[in-house]
Amino acid sequence: MGGLDLSGKTAIVTGASRSIGLAIARSLAGAGASVVLTAREQESADAAAQQFTGDAVGFGAHAVDEDAARQCMAFTTEKFGGIDILVNNAGTNPAYGPVIDQDHARFAKTFDVNLWAPVLWTSLAVGAGLGDGGGSVINTASLGGFVVEPDLGIYNASKAALVHLTKQLAFELSPDVRANAIAPGVVRTRLAEALWRDHEDALSNSFPLGRIGEPADIGSAVAFLACDAASWITGETLTIDGGALLGDASDRKRVAAGV
Repeated sequence: MGGLDLSGKTAIVTGASRSIGLAIARSLAGAGASVVLTAREQESADAAAQQFTGDAVGFGAHAVDEDAARQCMAFTTEKFGGIDILVNNAGTNPAYGPVIDQDHARFAKTFDVNLWAPVLWTSLAVGAGLGDGGGSVINTASLGGFVVEPDLGIYNASKAALVHLTKQLAFELSPDVRANAIAPGVVRTRLAEALWRDHEDALSNSFPLGRIGEPADIGSAVAFLACDAASWITGETLTIDGGALLGDASDRKRVAAGV
């Protein structure tokens, strides 16, 4: 894969049993990396890893379970000899609705998984030698971290905080570890299904690139950020949204079509 060669590298991807996480793991493995895929349940992690032909194994670990995270680090270093890439992909959104209607439990769960877990896993990975040979941390943020929209206020706030956290980690961990984030727009996943299911054609038409995202679009971007081709990039958030932030393209397309 040329500049996207990750041969000899080992990656941990949290929340990797389906959708974006699985696509990220697949892209890293396709570039030559050995990959540990985590999921809440061991069975789900194993089922995901069995889809790979290279060095890929599943590990059951809830993102906010510190003991499980420690065990995952130990397992990874014992099996593959080290950790080079950490993708903090696990996320949740139980706090759907207006911000002032949320209770503390839903707020806390959202921030624990979406913000605290990346801190926890990054800390443990660095302690396990992530930066010994030049490590890379990639956090899955969201386009929502840059916009205001109905019913997703708590989730979007957690992702906005993750964007800032990524910059802080990049500053604190340099020069041994690079830290970057991705900010996907609307992608064909179960978590985002409510955003596209009943109006995919209209939504796709509003994007300059004419379609919603696919998990593989995100996986390819992560592989780039993890590899040596991105060796002078840190503290950045790569927006992957089909041009959504540029504005609604529907009217321009109608004019171009003479409608």
